[in-house]
Amino acid sequence: MDLDPEEPAVNGEADVMDRDLLGDTPLREPPLYWTHFQGMVRQKAYIFDGLGNFYNKEWDLAEGGGNEFCWYHVELPRVNEKLSQSAQYLIGVLCPPLKLQDILSLVSNGPFCGHVDGALVFRINSPGPASSDFTFRIAARVTENSVITVSLGRVPRLGFSRMAQSLLSEIPRVESSYLRGEHKEGGGTVIREHVLEFLLTMNHSEEADNPVPKSISNLVVHILDTHVDHLQDVVTKLEMELDSVELQLDKGGFALKKQMLDDRRFPKMHINLQRLLQVIAHGEQVFPRVKEKCSSKSWFGIEDINSLEELIGRLGRLKDNVGFIANRVTAIQAGLDSWQAEQINRKLYYLSFLSIIFLPLSIITGVFGMNVGGVPWTGQMNSKSKDGFRNVMLLCVAMLLVVLMCFCFPALYTHLAAWQRRRVMRRSWSLNRKSILMRTAGNGGAQERGGYLRI
Repeated sequence: MDLDPEEPAVNGEADVMDRDLLGDTPLREPPLYWTHFQGMVRQKAYIFDGLGNFYNKEWDLAEGGGNEFCWYHVELPRVNEKLSQSAQYLIGVLCPPLKLQDILSLVSNGPFCGHVDGALVFRINSPGPASSDFTFRIAARVTENSVITVSLGRVPRLGFSRMAQSLLSEIPRVESSYLRGEHKEGGGTVIREHVLEFLLTMNHSEEADNPVPKSISNLVVHILDTHVDHLQDVVTKLEMELDSVELQLDKGGFALKKQMLDDRRFPKMHINLQRLLQVIAHGEQVFPRVKEKCSSKSWFGIEDINSLEELIGRLGRLKDNVGFIANRVTAIQAGLDSWQAEQINRKLYYLSFLSIIFLPLSIITGVFGMNVGGVPWTGQMNSKSKDGFRNVMLLCVAMLLVVLMCFCFPALYTHLAAWQRRRVMRRSWSLNRKSILMRTAGNGGAQERGGYLRI
């Protein structure tokens, strides 16, 4: 389980979960309305009556009247495209009645909260590759009777759907991958194993259990709450994967650790954690400003203001949790670096041992392989002189002594300096002792004369 940004996104697993869990269950999905970007942009439109009921509606971007309010949601594709391409998607979907200024306020990167053309607009859009699981973009345009939201990919629990019965209304049966081809008796709900693993990473229930908002303020809180839940799901998945990696490292050997170091797995995890921390930091900037601006609206309930305050606290706790995970990743990477350094030191030890063995042999072969004939200052041109070998050895010894003196000179200089300092200190101590004795003798004579000291 690698945490590389190019790994298939969690949203793909969620779509598989929808198909697997809801295939045999009567379900009335909201209709999808496509523009000329067919297959790229997914749209959902709801109308709420203010009494706890909701209905699907046409994609006309009209606002509700009275107690009714509308919600229009756009899901941008998780593909690596330019930001201008996302803006083109929104222009084709939301214009008119929205203007280019509204589109840019929804699709731009970075945190933002303010009024644009009379509507409250806030966004938490993190830069980065859109295909990464750690790139989050959620933006909303809120008026008194309508909400328009834009998200990058599918956000779990954000939408609403009707189910005839809950997923856990009966005891489910888990279908393992290795039993898929065998014949299974009995009916009931069947959950595939990978879907069950995905459900364990979720911090929320299915979409059908979502409380239907009765006001615009309930809907705004629901949108922000699902965003925080989405971040919590990613953090939970990170913790589970990190636990699995630690177990593998405990059981693994040289090959596994070498592979993790070659793949730069933990540095990539650390980068992803920093991206996640950036998204949480954007939320910490936007959520208080949303609370401040919504508290002045007459249509925003007091209990929803308290819910926003609770979401701000959840973001702080989530940030601390991500910091703990980052510390664990740093500790694991430090352990791998220490293991790699130990392997390098061991190889250097073997190399040093080999050099100890072959160094004397190389010296012997070098000495006995020297051709001393014709060496300067040896007089080898005279056949009667046979002292060339001795002269060369004496020259080598002299050069060795010079080299040793160069290496020993700093230590010798240090000893000489220390001896000089000790000599000076002993001399000064003897002078001070004589001076003290002389002053003491003078004070004794003054006391004999009457006990007065001269000032």
